[in-house]
Amino acid sequence: MEGGDGVAGQGKVTCATWIRRPENAHLVVIGKSGPRSSSLEIFSFDPKTTSLSSSPKATYLFEEGVEPVSIAVHPSGDDIVCSTSSAGCKLLELYAREDNVRLVAKELLPLQDVGPQRCIAFSVDGSRFATGGIDGHLRIFEWPNMRVILDEPQAHKSFQDMDFSLDSEFLASTSTDGSARIWKTDGVPVTTLTRNSDEKFELCRFSKDGTKPFLFCTVQRGNKPLTVVWDISTWKKIGHKRLLPKPAAILSISLDGKYLALGSKDGDVCVVEVKKMEVRHRIKGLHLGSNITSLEFCPSERIILTTSSEWGVKVTKLAVPADWKDWQIYLVLFGLFLASIVLFHIFFQNSESFWNFPEPARKINTIFGDSHPDGQSTFEAFEPLDM
Repeated sequence: MEGGDGVAGQGKVTCATWIRRPENAHLVVIGKSGPRSSSLEIFSFDPKTTSLSSSPKATYLFEEGVEPVSIAVHPSGDDIVCSTSSAGCKLLELYAREDNVRLVAKELLPLQDVGPQRCIAFSVDGSRFATGGIDGHLRIFEWPNMRVILDEPQAHKSFQDMDFSLDSEFLASTSTDGSARIWKTDGVPVTTLTRNSDEKFELCRFSKDGTKPFLFCTVQRGNKPLTVVWDISTWKKIGHKRLLPKPAAILSISLDGKYLALGSKDGDVCVVEVKKMEVRHRIKGLHLGSNITSLEFCPSERIILTTSSEWGVKVTKLAVPADWKDWQIYLVLFGLFLASIVLFHIFFQNSESFWNFPEPARKINTIFGDSHPDGQSTFEAFEPLDM
């Protein structure tokens, strides 16, 4: 494991997330609550050292008594929305050019006096923005014109988590009372997920690999924490598995959908390969004894960003198989091409020449091997386990 906070300045960290930038020059935005003032701070990220800059590149100070609760960044990386403890939601536009980074506050009238929003999220395509309040109020807007698509005051008792599907068609949400609901992002409710009397839904994330239409939910069944998989084409349960031995406080999925990450309420993290639903990296005591409040995958690296009130911000490199880069794929293809030329040359040099044997016209038979379709992946064979 590599990492550390690398974050200067006073204040308790309340939330953080990545800001995608061109050429993988990603930034990190961190919310801090201080004794005199609270702030949002922008830090640069160095993937070679797996660390953040020692000082912020830009800072936005909140009014007295206002603290950041959660952050959502538009997929373009240009807009940042921050939910606050007492001043609704703040919109900040990011201007970043090389080492010149600025934050400019903009009005967000429909969300100025809505109270604390526990969940805020942009859709994957950036066309929708949703908020889920501590009061259970769900709002879905078009972005950036903020036209109201859905305004449901009694969506839940109180929001716990939410996530948009990859195609931006669905929104999943969970409540502190243990229920989970599915909404179409055009404002139509779809279904309430079924559960047993001893089950409570807690966290939710849609699959993001573009091939399997799944919804992952953490469910507390009695004293057993489980990760449950749902088929979003039928909204039926596929199966479940116990991945984290403790109740999860946070759930995240990588942008390419290959990995899930779960953070516990006492500082442990496990990273799961979605295809096989197996733990590939387990980190005990990453935020020792502290509830993990944020957990996000880096947009382009196998690195996670985590926060807790006691230990602040940590950037951690994951011990998972590295992805193939484009140049590596081209190098392998070029190597195979060269190898085929060499083999053809050797075959030609050692074969019988046509000119030496003109009499028989030899018949050349080409043998094609049977094609065997790929079998089901281990994930497709993932069967219910009652552990």
